[in-house]
Amino acid sequence: MIVERSMDPSWLSNAYLVADKAGGSGFFVDSGAPLAPLIEAAERLDVQVTHLLTTHGHSDHIANHGEIERRFGATVLADQAEAVDGAEPLSHGNVVETGDLHVETLRTPGHSPGGLSFVVNGEACFTGDTLFKDSVGGTRDHFDDVRRSVMDVLMGLPHELRVYPGHTDETTIGREWEENPFVRVWRGVDPEGEERCHVAGEEATLVVWSPDYDGGGKAWVRFRDGRDAIVGGSRVERR
Repeated sequence: MIVERSMDPSWLSNAYLVADKAGGSGFFVDSGAPLAPLIEAAERLDVQVTHLLTTHGHSDHIANHGEIERRFGATVLADQAEAVDGAEPLSHGNVVETGDLHVETLRTPGHSPGGLSFVVNGEACFTGDTLFKDSVGGTRDHFDDVRRSVMDVLMGLPHELRVYPGHTDETTIGREWEENPFVRVWRGVDPEGEERCHVAGEEATLVVWSPDYDGGGKAWVRFRDGRDAIVGGSRVERR
């Protein structure tokens, strides 16, 4: 299996070309990065592109969908909850096959209503904005969904699986099981933090602080009324 990546210099969002072999079949995952290097790779490897798989419908992941559709005639697939124009529906457990590539669809909502992850040939998982190296997807209102998507779905995958996230660096399921600060607290390995902080003027407790893909931080905070949220570190005023 061949994986080529492009990353947008501003959004830091990834787009991927996945192929079974040179001269074979393949697909794109997301499109919110410069396409030129991926198009060059598809032409150099003589890949027949059949599909465009969408992890979620945020603009930094679908910005160039139209170009891929026009150039390759690719079938766009996305969860119905993401409202991606022209996409055919995908849901949990659906399988996409092209050439020697077997793609299992996993529904991983929380960061977005219908977030999807894709396991390819039992070797790699494209996790969109649900799981990153050292971090997880942000959410103000759907904390339980993110936790379930990470712990009940993704952390149940084989630990050797390579993880290709929606932003920046590759990782593995096993590394995140052992080292991701959110996962370690959810596993009960590390305790919840008790530091007081403010988030957009609201008093809160800082439960987890982790590095994030943009070089800043990502925080799990608990507000005084018991609400949990995962927010960008720039929104957290630490005492």
